[in-house]
Amino acid sequence: MANSTDELLLRREPPLAWVIVNRPHARNAMTRAVWHALAESVTALHHDAAIRVIIIRGAGEDAFISGADISEFPAIRANAAMTAEYDRDTATAWLAITSAPQPVIAMINGLCYGGGCAVALACDLRLAADHARFAIPAARLGLSYPMEAIERLVHVVGPTAAADILLSARPLDAAEAHRIGLIARVVPRADFDAWLRDYALKTAENAPLTLAAHKLAIQDSMKPATARDLATIRAAMARCFNSADYQEGIAAFLEKRTPRFRGS
Repeated sequence: MANSTDELLLRREPPLAWVIVNRPHARNAMTRAVWHALAESVTALHHDAAIRVIIIRGAGEDAFISGADISEFPAIRANAAMTAEYDRDTATAWLAITSAPQPVIAMINGLCYGGGCAVALACDLRLAADHARFAIPAARLGLSYPMEAIERLVHVVGPTAAADILLSARPLDAAEAHRIGLIARVVPRADFDAWLRDYALKTAENAPLTLAAHKLAIQDSMKPATARDLATIRAAMARCFNSADYQEGIAAFLEKRTPRFRGS
């Protein structure tokens, strides 16, 4: 099914959902309309009990997201005030991804530049084909990457690697991105689609309440201790132990069978 724009597609294939940036002619560069549609699509999946894993990818085989569509900048991002409005739109999309209770996977099937890196960093997992390339070329455009995305980059790869990426603006291949921890896995291009679908389906077999609790804990672990919402995390963990899924998991283990989790 298509969302509010044919340039952003939402396909539900329970237990998976695919959110696809559909601008292969522009290497899936993000327009303002696509940022809006990304936020709307992911938010629509938050309370969809049939969807256990969300996958974000770019259409075609050449690009995940090659960045923002710079051709729009003279009209919508011409100065600091206009940029602040634009950044609120992008932040809404990142928040939709980070606040989803389901795991969100960035399926990096090619170029992942600029705003594409920001989308990937908002995801819980970044998995890449071996032809993927990464860069944040803001320093070559005279603009600043948003603070929230810089902070996330530092948390993921550390300050030294983040400085290398941001200050040199150089591209990284998939092997280097994996070495510094920017991505979790590198898969041969020919095998990537089948491998990722299998990975996502196996992840979707796990207990949804546990996945949501672990996602919360991972995200909060990157915040200063004084900013962590420990009450919410502990409540999410307690919900796991009080759930029918916990009883099912124990029973399935003792009976040597595959558990059938329902998210309750």
